[in-house]
Amino acid sequence: MGVLLLVHGFLVAGGHLGGTMKYLNVAKAAGEMTNLSYIFGAIAVVVGLWHLLGSHKEGNADYYLSTVAGGVFILFIAMIVKWYLDPWVAVLGRALGPIAGTAARPTYLHTVLGLNYIVIGIVAGMIIVNVFRIPDWAHNGVRLSRLGLKTGVILLGSLYSLGELAKLGQLSVVMIGVFVLGSAWLVLLIGARRKISNSMGGVLAAGVGVCGVSAAVAAAPVVKARSDEIAYTIGTILVFGVICMFLFPVVGHGLGMSYVQFGAWAGTGILNSAQVAGAALAYQPTGNLETLKVGEIFNITRVLFLPIIVMWLAIWYVRRESAAGVSVQQVDTTRIIIEKFPVFVLGFIFMFALASTGAFSKGMIPAFRDWLTWLFAFGLTGLGMQITYAAMRQAGGQPLVIGSVVGVLKAVLSLIVVLMFVRETI
Repeated sequence: MGVLLLVHGFLVAGGHLGGTMKYLNVAKAAGEMTNLSYIFGAIAVVVGLWHLLGSHKEGNADYYLSTVAGGVFILFIAMIVKWYLDPWVAVLGRALGPIAGTAARPTYLHTVLGLNYIVIGIVAGMIIVNVFRIPDWAHNGVRLSRLGLKTGVILLGSLYSLGELAKLGQLSVVMIGVFVLGSAWLVLLIGARRKISNSMGGVLAAGVGVCGVSAAVAAAPVVKARSDEIAYTIGTILVFGVICMFLFPVVGHGLGMSYVQFGAWAGTGILNSAQVAGAALAYQPTGNLETLKVGEIFNITRVLFLPIIVMWLAIWYVRRESAAGVSVQQVDTTRIIIEKFPVFVLGFIFMFALASTGAFSKGMIPAFRDWLTWLFAFGLTGLGMQITYAAMRQAGGQPLVIGSVVGVLKAVLSLIVVLMFVRETI
């Protein structure tokens, strides 16, 4: 991988790919293509030589260095997608001609379908893991992609102003409060009617109602969920979220939603944090990232409801089990909330507070945006490599039905609310 990146940097710097870059209209990215290829190619070569020639033993150094190979593997795929496949799809889309819009502002097929580097990267990752396979030496690094997503959300905090956060925060608290509590309650109601176990209903309510996998993992101890019930919930979230990640941008473009409207809808209606980022960037892959900023504010607001939901489910579970004559051992919900609360939210708040002091100059903001797009491209390509057919099959029949019904209702109702009441711009 390192040698391939160094060769690519040499070819770009020497102008040997000039014709291809001109055809794809990416000549202005030559500097970025050269620098990133050289930097990460050199890192990969050095680490590769260490693995080949160094002395090794089990320990932290060897483990963490082993993640570099997989990280470079993901980055290599993301680079191919961002620098070559995405521009090529855009060229083909424009060649087909506009399908809507006006002569001044034409709309092309690839735009409506959201076929940009985010969506293509996720699909590429899914094809690699399901059709081919991830090399053994890359497995540790693929897990590193989650760190890229969380780091991106943390750095995103530096792009908000106090006025934006106050305006979007008020809007998100109202919408999220209604839909989080409402969807969690609906899962519990339908679950009782379908006679699934209280533990299954509780963990599914947290996952579908709040913020996907993180909420399900946090709620599992307080409702005594079994490992298979957690797997069913994660499978349901994964199946529904993958569909939403591809479908939401198409619907958004079809309805002509503004960036703020789409961000509010994605942040409310999509179940998992990574999937919110994927849909938001698929809708607006470049520019000022307004959609991502709005979507993540709504997503973080959902996470802030996590302690409320966990406490509610703890009380609900004890009452349900006691009513059925089952003795329930109390759990320390406060400790669970502290241990399971997503740390990236605190990082986001810290970066926003730091930006509010003027610590970042205006000249740094474009660089922040560039790094953010790469962090999310890296993270979401890696996310695609973790979406396996086997993982999606983990969604059991009853959990999948209940989760899908409530998920669709939340997505449709939140869309109606957004179209009717969200008019703010940032």
